[in-house]
Amino acid sequence: MTATQRVQVNTGGQGDVHDLTAAAAEAVSRHGLRNGIATLFVVGSTAGITTIEFEPGAVADLGRALEKLAPRHGEYAHHLRWGDDNGSSHVRAALLGPSVTIPVVDGRLALGTWQQVVLVEHDVGPRRREVIIQLIGEPGQSAG
Repeated sequence: MTATQRVQVNTGGQGDVHDLTAAAAEAVSRHGLRNGIATLFVVGSTAGITTIEFEPGAVADLGRALEKLAPRHGEYAHHLRWGDDNGSSHVRAALLGPSVTIPVVDGRLALGTWQQVVLVEHDVGPRRREVIIQLIGEPGQSAG
């Protein structure tokens, strides 16, 4: 089976992080995936998806690490080419990546106790993000 579900997320700008774990688990349940994989992918070049312990300390630590790697007010050739101010957004998104794939085992996402799937906004202003959740694998008895 293959199933696709779309989720809309409104973000507040660079550094805003949203937990997508419940949306992914709901998609697995709704479509009756028993064993397979769930991929979450954010559409766009200035946001990313990863896993982290979704708590304020870990989220702040991630933000500080990204600021060191791609400073918000650094010099970026992207700014010169396009006349905008989101070069750090593109670099951060490229470092984090647009997607994660999670095994589904016995109808559940195979995540650790303190592991959540999150969308990280890298762009400098609020955005409406589309996240595609795609499921591939074996359906359970009730799916069909």
